[in-house]
Amino acid sequence: MLSHVDAIATVATRDLARAREFYTNVLGLEEEDAGATCPGVLTYRSGNSRIFVYQSEYAGSNQATAINWDVGLEIRTVVDTLKAKGARFEQYQMAGMRLEDDIHVGEQMKVAWLKDPDGNILSIIGK
Repeated sequence: MLSHVDAIATVATRDLARAREFYTNVLGLEEEDAGATCPGVLTYRSGNSRIFVYQSEYAGSNQATAINWDVGLEIRTVVDTLKAKGARFEQYQMAGMRLEDDIHVGEQMKVAWLKDPDGNILSIIGK
């Protein structure tokens, strides 16, 4: 029933202004018309998908990855660009993966994790 429609990623923030700064200026996402959703929600377009960032007292309480971007072979460029804009990448110990700078490298994939200002975990996936 839902296989033919796009999903919307949703993450919480305690501070909409701080979230807007990060999602717009660090991640480089373009904010859609603020009136298109509802007060207290920022809406961003990412490829064919959208991301809702909404105000909540529970922001940052999710300890799992909230949003993934698959950038293919461009992972090194994307990670370097984000780092130059102030993003800080997480380092995790994971079986079957080695760390190369900020990118975790495994047999079939590469991934870099970062957090937004509220601690929501985001990832950049590549090949």
